[in-house]
Formats: sequence, structure tokens, C-alpha cells
Amino acid sequence: MADLDQNTVTDAVIAQMASTPDPRLREVMESLVRHLHAFAREVKLTPAEWLGAIAFLTKVGQTCTPIRQEFILLSDTLGLSRLVNLMDDKANRVGDATETSLLGPFYREASPRFGYGESIATHAKGPEMVIFGQVLNEAGEGVPNAIVEVWQTDADGAYDLQANDPDVMDMRGQFRTDAEGRYAIRTLIPLGYSIPMDGPVGDLIRQQARHGFRPAHIHMLIGAEGYRELVTALYLGDDDHIDSDTVFGVSESLIVRPQPGVEGSPDPGVPSVRYDFRIARRAPHDTSGRVGADPSKIAAE
Repeated sequence: MADLDQNTVTDAVIAQMASTPDPRLREVMESLVRHLHAFAREVKLTPAEWLGAIAFLTKVGQTCTPIRQEFILLSDTLGLSRLVNLMDDKANRVGDATETSLLGPFYREASPRFGYGESIATHAKGPEMVIFGQVLNEAGEGVPNAIVEVWQTDADGAYDLQANDPDVMDMRGQFRTDAEGRYAIRTLIPLGYSIPMDGPVGDLIRQQARHGFRPAHIHMLIGAEGYRELVTALYLGDDDHIDSDTVFGVSESLIVRPQPGVEGSPDPGVPSVRYDFRIARRAPHDTSGRVGADPSKIAAE
């Protein structure tokens, strides 16, 4: 056995993993080892710093619960979730289909169903707004019977999981488009909020002198038979943190500004947004574009 130094140890590790049967796992792990070792050499990582990193990651894992995923929060605040989302969007988005955004950690399966123009605010109170428009295909034709799922914070900046008993669903729901692909949602004007700052990720954010806030936004998940699922969100453009989202989720095309008197609104007297979503046909190789919480875990809460 040859003595190893700070450079040859990398090749030794990769050589030992070369027999990995799964080619994709072999490719990913080889690249991970090369980059991880290069990072340690570049910053001249000390034993004390390495132990500090292990302690931090251990605490991240210990903070996770069935309804809180601190590792996803870490990924979000490092921009990794957004990077994965952007790469997936570039690889799979067709034509002028609506841009995607992060699923986030507060998605829940089996949200209540509502009719055209009904309000998803069954418990929370506050200033109202209306979102309406069409779900369109690549040809600009309305997609009938598409399901539009929506979830958001209330007017105080809290999701239902934070404000209520976990059994209560509020500020979220499902709508089905009509024969022309039209939808309409009545809701409350959401408030931006701070990510959870009471755990190790919050400690890191404070050490970096970052504010930890997300701008006000409304999550959307849109699906229809034969079409690629769209995971996106609409961001309120007048929020103070619209240009400094702590999880880097904002895209210019997803910024909206509710205002009264919008033509076609089911209630023109209420601040409204018209937004037409475009979805693309599903390709045989398509995989889920959900970058965020594991829906199976949220559904089981």
C-alpha cells in the first residue's frame, strides 16, 4: 500500500468506489469526492473547522421533524434548491411555458376543493385579492379540467401549519378550470415572512448578516392529463424583499402587482391579478419538477 498525501488520497478514494454497479451513482460520487476534496484543499480546512461542520450538520438533522425539514431549508438558503430548479427548468421547459419556482416546505396533499371564484381563506382574515386567468397550452388554447392548487401565508405571514392545529387546512385549496381553461381564486393578500430562525440554519443566516426574509408570494401547482406538472409561484412586487429573497426564488416573469379595476376580474372592486399560466405537453422522460418538501412526508403528517 502506497503512502497517501493530500493529493493522492482523492484518487485512492475514487479508485475504491470504481466498482459501484450503478453508473449514475458512480458518476455522482466520483464528482462529489473530487469537488469536496478540492474544496478542503482550497480553503485549507482545519480539523477544528471540520469538526464544527460535522456538529452543524448533526444539529441540522436533529432539528428535522415530520413537518419541518431543516436540510431543505439549508439547501434553500445556500441557493442549491434554486440551482436544481433552474437546471431542471432549462432541461424540461418547452417554449414559453411559465417559469417554475420552488415547491417550498409547506405544500400539503389533499387540500380542500373550491369552486370558481371562491375564497381559500376559511379561517384567516385580512385584506382580500383575486387571482384569475386561464391555463393555456403551447398553442395558446385553454386547457379544460386542469387542477390549480394554491397555498400561501395569511395576512400575518403564517402558513396554516404554523397558525393552527395541524389538522386544520386554511389558505390553500384546489380549483378546476372550466371548458375554456379559466380559473378564479379569491384569497387574502399574503405577507412576506422570515424563514425559521430558531435552528442551526437561522444561526448561520445571522452569522452571515442576512435578513432571512422571503417576499410575499402565492404558491401554484398546476396539472392536467397529458401535461407536465407546473410548480411555480407569484411574487408581490411591492414587497421590501422582492430583490433579496433569502432562498433566491423570485423571477421577473412571476412578479405581480394586485390592483382594483382589472378587466375581467370576478370582483373588479377587489385588488386583482390576471395571470395566464402556460403548461407544456408531458414528454416520456419527464420527472417531477418538485424542488422542495417531500410531498409523501407532508401528506403523512
